Amino acid sequence: MTRILIVYHSQTGHTKQMADAVCEGAKAIDDVEVVFKKASEATLDDLLACDGLAVGTPENFGYMSGMLKDFFDRTYVGAQDRVFRKPFVVFISAGNDGSGALRAIERIALGYKFKTVFAPVIARGNITEEVLDQCRELGGTLAGGCAMGIY
Repeated sequence: MTRILIVYHSQTGHTKQMADAVCEGAKAIDDVEVVFKKASEATLDDLLACDGLAVGTPENFGYMSGMLKDFFDRTYVGAQDRVFRKPFVVFISAGNDGSGALRAIERIALGYKFKTVFAPVIARGNITEEVLDQCRELGGTLAGGCAMGIY
């Protein structure tokens, strides 16, 4: 069975709405197990056990949330050379344009050597049904690609 890990942090509930939609999309694929965790609760074992990773964050001061950064900080050393080319996607709830948060996450992903497999979803302002559809597509694409062995 394919395992997808969704790690997110949400302050206002916007990123949680996006994470729920990513989860819906991933669960729509047969033989996929979704592990859905707040960034403060996700562990190195969760990361090592998954076949694909989706991370979500609000944009805080033009950067990712401190809790998502904490997840990366806590898992980096133990994950080095053990997550090479692990499929990876990003979703961001932004009050501004989300570019600073995305840039920071992409730099960290390079350090882990994750493989970005789908364009990030960045919601600017309110979470619309269009954004939620994009998140469902993000989750389904990650899960489907992992389940079929494409990534």
